[in-house]
Amino acid sequence: MNKIRYGVIGLGFFGEKHIEALKTLPQTEVIAVCTRRQSRLEEITKKYNVPYAYTDYNELLANPEVDAVSIVTHINDHLQPTLAAIQAKKHIFLEKPMAASVTECDQIIAALKHTEKFFMVGHICRFDPSYALAKRYIDAGNLGNILSIYARRNIPAKVTEQVLTKISPIVGDGVHDIDIILWFTNAKVKTVYAKTVQYRNLPNPDLGWTMCSLSTGAVAVLENVWCLPDNTPFELDAKMEIIGEKGSIYINSPGDSVAISSSTGWKYPDTVYWPKIHIGRIGALKEELAYFLNCILTNTAPTIITPQESRQAVAIVTAAEESAKIGKEITLVS
Repeated sequence: MNKIRYGVIGLGFFGEKHIEALKTLPQTEVIAVCTRRQSRLEEITKKYNVPYAYTDYNELLANPEVDAVSIVTHINDHLQPTLAAIQAKKHIFLEKPMAASVTECDQIIAALKHTEKFFMVGHICRFDPSYALAKRYIDAGNLGNILSIYARRNIPAKVTEQVLTKISPIVGDGVHDIDIILWFTNAKVKTVYAKTVQYRNLPNPDLGWTMCSLSTGAVAVLENVWCLPDNTPFELDAKMEIIGEKGSIYINSPGDSVAISSSTGWKYPDTVYWPKIHIGRIGALKEELAYFLNCILTNTAPTIITPQESRQAVAIVTAAEESAKIGKEITLVS
């Protein structure tokens, strides 16, 4: 195999970003797409010249020409397409979070025992150079024992009004930083306590704060505010502070590396995750897809993120959601 024939299931905002990133990679060809909306299907196939189009993912998975798929559906629709793709013997890139519950994660992990194809959950921050370099620095022992981590991942309200009908800030964005915290510390979360605030009367809260105590004795705090003022110049306001016994790391990503001033004010565009330049989409999304494709081509299982690690992130954010609902700390590890 010298080129992987690829399908994308789910054609929302991020499903289209997958197609755009994949189109820049010479080792693959997007040959099939799937969404339940016929009008969207027609729009995407015409725009990207995709030969096969389906409104039923089972039909896409039955196509023998498809080697691998991205599953970029709503979190509540992760389980069944993933199980079907495993059954169909496809390589699978599943967008984060892995599933809506730990039970669903366990169903996926159990099904993976019956396939030799590769599976990876898209935790994009592990492919962000800022976090990857920090991980290398931490693993070299330069911080000593980590004592404290603070992370924030905040978005303007105008962006999240539709998103909050589908997913909460803690599950939607907190899962990124929980995963990174576990990656940096190699620890388990012992207890979690969370608080949320809801003011727009949407199905999910507008913001969430989460505090975790780790098995190493460290503490981690997550801020996920999905209601920043609409004139906020950042598309994503994300930062992390890691304090150790011997040193500290401060991450500002995607940050403010490019500042644009206009009649409407200042803007700091994304230069890290999926910016679009000369050849199309570049950045961390492209890098993690390229990594997954190269794993397939070299017959090497992905190791940068494992299903068990993805499951653990889901366990913590769903526990945080429960904590916020009942107003009590939840113990995960005794």
